[in-house]
Amino acid sequence: MNTMAENPCVVATRLEGGAVLDLRLNRPKANILDAAMMTALAAELTAATDDKALKLVVIRGTGGHFSFGASVEEHRKEQAPAMLAGFHALIRQVGHFPVPIAALIEGQCLGGAFELVLVCHLLFATPGAQLACPEIRLGVLPPVPAAVGAQRLGGALAERLLLTGASLSAAEAEQRGLLTLLELATPALDQVLVWYRKNLEPLSAFALRQGTVAIRQGSGLFAALDRGLADAEALYLREILASHDGNEGIDAFLARRPAKWVNA
Repeated sequence: MNTMAENPCVVATRLEGGAVLDLRLNRPKANILDAAMMTALAAELTAATDDKALKLVVIRGTGGHFSFGASVEEHRKEQAPAMLAGFHALIRQVGHFPVPIAALIEGQCLGGAFELVLVCHLLFATPGAQLACPEIRLGVLPPVPAAVGAQRLGGALAERLLLTGASLSAAEAEQRGLLTLLELATPALDQVLVWYRKNLEPLSAFALRQGTVAIRQGSGLFAALDRGLADAEALYLREILASHDGNEGIDAFLARRPAKWVNA
């Protein structure tokens, strides 16, 4: 095991002779995806993009949870445009990454964190993990599920999660083919590495790169991440940031008070 870099936001470690890059969000317990966390994660991915021997990237959280999501503070009207631009740049980077990225989900995976794992190539979760995009309850919307949810989750499930903010259990997500459910008895990362040794280690890293790009290009996901996500972001900036309720929900959450909706 070789620890490549460590900073307050992300710990990057090379495993399996360098063929696996383990990226651990390192601000427990919430592991909030604020601007600093997103910048650090993007930098690690950029540094690994051209590594021709790389076969798998694993993104996981520290402290028993994947992440509680993006910074609510950075959703304020003054900060939201820059936050969305940076976050969606990271989403596109993950979605377009040339080798598989696996999200290892433990505990809570909420909001922007759910959006992040939604564009990963592979998902693994421990029993008890919960995924949700509760933004609607704050008077806003999650642009990534709006853009790619129908492809990644199926239209009906994407609509239910986006429009209600309901949680999706790891067990239900496995039943729907979204992820692989792990066991409790063995450390989660160890189980992912066992899966890697069986399924990816025997493969050519070159062929894996070609397949990773081809399947996402052919599925239309690249187009959805480009045009579809741009349209969802534009709607957010044009409609939600100009609304009373979109700002009221964020302010109320931060003030820990009930929101006072005016339905506009």
